[in-house]
Amino acid sequence: MRTYPNNSAEAAGRLLALTMIVDGNLDPSELDALDHTEILAHVALDQDSFRELLQQLCEDMLAGADHGMVQLAPAAIDKLLLEITDPALRRRLLQAMWQIADADGWLADGEAVLLARAGQLWGAETRFATPDTGAGRLQASL
Repeated sequence: MRTYPNNSAEAAGRLLALTMIVDGNLDPSELDALDHTEILAHVALDQDSFRELLQQLCEDMLAGADHGMVQLAPAAIDKLLLEITDPALRRRLLQAMWQIADADGWLADGEAVLLARAGQLWGAETRFATPDTGAGRLQASL
């Protein structure tokens, strides 16, 4: 699997692409949801670059296929998630990932695992704290 600089457009885009294909099916409603979130503009990634990242992700995953089975180990998922270290970017990505996963009206097992792990890993590290006048309350909603 390729590596990208932390918090880069490529690292963020790959997580969005993974959210789309982790269920084994790229649904057009997921692409529509991606457009609706405006996350690509937020991370400064154009449509062509995103499509290239999606293609590269598929190639990387197929290169690691075992007897036709494509699976990402938990450690590999964590490695991809840990390329995003900025708490604000994590929150924005997690919101977009949920919208993409929910776009087809069905939360597949792979999507649920990815989203749960992102929430668990990112939330545990940053506690999704927001700057505050007090001691830093937890963000109540995404």
